[in-house]
Amino acid sequence: MKTIDIISLGCSKNLVDSEVLMGLMEANGYQVTHDSEDPQGEIVVVNTCGFIADAKEESINTILEFAQAKTEGRIEKLFVMGCLSERYLAELEAEIPEVDGWYGKFNYKQLLKDLEGEQFEACEGKRHITTPRHYAYVKISEGCDRHCAYCAIPLITGRHQSRPMQEILDEVRQLVADGTKEFNVIAQELTYYGIDIDGKQHIAELIERMADIPGVEWIRLHYAYPTHFPWDLLRVMREKKNVCKYLDIALQHISDNMLQRMQRHVTKAETYELVERLRREVPGIHLRTTLMVGFPGETEEDFEELKEFVKWARFERMGAFAYSEEEGTYSEQHYEDDVPEDVKQRRLDKIMRIQQNISAELEAEKVGKTLKVVIDRREGDYYVGRSEFCSPEVDPEVLIPASERDLTIGAFYDVLIKDSEEFDLYGSTINDTI
Repeated sequence: MKTIDIISLGCSKNLVDSEVLMGLMEANGYQVTHDSEDPQGEIVVVNTCGFIADAKEESINTILEFAQAKTEGRIEKLFVMGCLSERYLAELEAEIPEVDGWYGKFNYKQLLKDLEGEQFEACEGKRHITTPRHYAYVKISEGCDRHCAYCAIPLITGRHQSRPMQEILDEVRQLVADGTKEFNVIAQELTYYGIDIDGKQHIAELIERMADIPGVEWIRLHYAYPTHFPWDLLRVMREKKNVCKYLDIALQHISDNMLQRMQRHVTKAETYELVERLRREVPGIHLRTTLMVGFPGETEEDFEELKEFVKWARFERMGAFAYSEEEGTYSEQHYEDDVPEDVKQRRLDKIMRIQQNISAELEAEKVGKTLKVVIDRREGDYYVGRSEFCSPEVDPEVLIPASERDLTIGAFYDVLIKDSEEFDLYGSTINDTI
């Protein structure tokens, strides 16, 4: 049996592609490992990211590392798939001839056929989940039709394509049967779901039907877009107890000057109204957003508006990054990258300091409250879990002393929060599994 190591780089959407490929390979008789610290397989597949400069550099360095391993005889074959090779296929083929095959974002299943040659017999497999069994990511669409000025994603993935609803629901049922309880719904733009099918937004219907599947404990929503928000989704979040009061919605900026230059198709006033309505219609909702500083043309006045917005909105979760020019985007072709790097960094540091204080205050407010928590793992002297307000790997965690009692990984408990830090909470279980 040939062994294959798959290395996943980039976002959770890439991870899902790797898991689909792993299931397909296992169904065809391969032994597959994922993100091994010491890859021992005869074949290595690198699933690349091509979103921003740092991600591209990491992908190229990883490919070169395994190209060297092939030259030294430590692996037999090297294949590359994903966003980077989708975008830069011709250049990469010329620069790294050690790679045996290049595949993009959508044709990676061809890899197995090329491996097997004439002996290949189509055999679809069950997706191999690489996360802890109790949670998984569910990708509901590919691509994006938004074309924000700074973003290269539409150049890589093309137009928005919604997965058939029944296919998604069948996947969720299969995952439940395999032991999954928590579903993190992902897409480049999930609120657009269904538009390409019949011109209507169907995200509320999809989430409501997912919530009605027995065994689904939590559904969490990632990567909404502020323009034309589907308000019926908020009704589903209110009415369905297993739909987490959590929404990941990247807002990027607040000044009308920046929003227009970024081609976000939303105004400052509309953004303030959006945040107010989200909080009014779903009491207790936790909002995660991403902001950008240093976009071409950003003035000190623009940045002051952004600071005031962050102070007003008091986001429970917020990340920020400095603008970097991406080849082929509207901003790269039409704007001068005119904000000096030291100014970008200063603004980034300032905005994150504001958010750190807000985060510390908001987490402290949870002390004395009881939260439903899922246990992800044991780490040293603590069990580490998350509430419905926390997405895996990116959000605050709940630490519970392991000395108190034995807990079951993947089980849910009511936890009394006793202390907080800037990002993490400390608590004690007050019941058996729920």
